[in-house]
Amino acid sequence: MALSIAVLGSGGKMGYRVTRKLIDAGYDVRPIEISEAGRERLAEAGITPVDLKEGVNGAKVVVMALPDNVIGKVTQELVPGLASGTMLLILDAAAPYAGVLPEDRPDLTYFVGHPCHPPLFNDETDWEARRDYHGGIARQSIVCALMQGPEEHYALGEEICRAMWSPINNAHRVTVEQLAILEPGLSEMIAMPFVDTMVEAVEECEKKYGIPREAAMDFLIGHLNVEIAMWFGFSPKVPSDAALRLMRFAKSLVVQPEWREALSPAKVREASELIVHGEGA
Repeated sequence: MALSIAVLGSGGKMGYRVTRKLIDAGYDVRPIEISEAGRERLAEAGITPVDLKEGVNGAKVVVMALPDNVIGKVTQELVPGLASGTMLLILDAAAPYAGVLPEDRPDLTYFVGHPCHPPLFNDETDWEARRDYHGGIARQSIVCALMQGPEEHYALGEEICRAMWSPINNAHRVTVEQLAILEPGLSEMIAMPFVDTMVEAVEECEKKYGIPREAAMDFLIGHLNVEIAMWFGFSPKVPSDAALRLMRFAKSLVVQPEWREALSPAKVREASELIVHGEGA
């Protein structure tokens, strides 16, 4: 008999993708969706949603494909009725790391998984896969954490995550805290501000200095390709001495000396609470 998996939020952007993948993988999927738009999206794919009680009853795994800011409320209502041994699978570390999951059910398994998204440098040859930036067509890696529950449940959680985000390159096991350091820490608190600043720099080149936007974009993207390849080890790191001197000089202008604090558990927990509870948390 196929493993039973309830998916809450199965008609949402992430929920729809993982629901389709789990169905394709042959699991007994119980799609749960309350929004009209989400139910329409499921109907267009020939997927019939079920109500919450029907979907969760007897499900071995409950996937929380829901916004971070509602996971606390939903789990507080849901968890008391779950059978012992049920796995609650959360798709992001923010809510678990912010401490919103019920702590009075040690007999349940809490598992957290998240996709890495297709790598910038890959060996995809299919054009559709090369243009897949989110995952699902192109190969990607995943990170997984067993927050609570028996050790043998880790393999089950990873198996489901592999199916949800297939095709997979690697599955990396981390702790929930380490996953939170990766996101929101590394991806949203380190990488995203730099990317946003680069876009603003292109706009500055155009608006203040009269450089055609296309020229600035071509110049930046091309140099990023070279610099990321060199610094991350995809090609030999052979910048000129002058370029390295300029990099050190420029870091004093554009990088805060305390930037590493953004990866500290204290700041990452603060960021997770901000995600879950909103501004002013």
